Amino acid sequence: MKFWTFRPLYRVALLSVLLVAGCNSNQTPDAPAESPAETATTPVSTPSSSDSETTSLRVLVLGNSLAAGYGLDPEFAFPALIQTKIDDLGWDVEVVNAGVSGETTAGGLSRIDWLLREPVDVLVLELGGNDGLRGINPQVTQQNLQGIIDRTQDRYPEARIVLAGMQIPTNLGPDYTVQFREVFPRLAESNDLALIPFLLEGVGGVPELNQPDQIHPTAEGHKIVAETVWRTLRPVLAELVASS
Repeated sequence: MKFWTFRPLYRVALLSVLLVAGCNSNQTPDAPAESPAETATTPVSTPSSSDSETTSLRVLVLGNSLAAGYGLDPEFAFPALIQTKIDDLGWDVEVVNAGVSGETTAGGLSRIDWLLREPVDVLVLELGGNDGLRGINPQVTQQNLQGIIDRTQDRYPEARIVLAGMQIPTNLGPDYTVQFREVFPRLAESNDLALIPFLLEGVGGVPELNQPDQIHPTAEGHKIVAETVWRTLRPVLAELVASS
């Protein structure tokens, strides 16, 4: 199985906020402090150039602890499950998991140029939930996501982008909740992107599909997340495979 994992640089303590995955290490007064027990120091790794030459298509998953598979072995996280679905079809496609626990859209924007050193045919952009947890202005979240989209398209004009929609509860007020939710369909429409309406559809708020923190999916929950992603990603890949 051709599956690369970018292991998290750190783990963070989490507020009991549904659908989001902690905060990044750039603390603000509103952000929870890191928990030493949840801090990891495994270095980020990257595929070698020789590996990239053996694969026709590459999918980059840029995300937070949801992509990283917080609390689980990475093989049970949705990017690895997507790789299995691809392998079962016999497609020559590699999934690169660049999920980092605690990542915000600002963090993703700071990493994207480094990640784009390797070819990208499809970017699955799964970021934003931690912005909602921190109460970041949705306009800033949108600008950061747009920056990631622009840099990807500038580097690889033919690359396809799949945007994972996120939602948050009304802890910060209904106006903020609505503004945050609308960022994702707005970006998808203005950039002609494939949109996953809600990444945690059927998982968020379901106790038996989440770990004890009731935030991060269990292995069973990730199976449902993988199906949700696959519904949008498969037709994108099928078109690319047919034309490659």
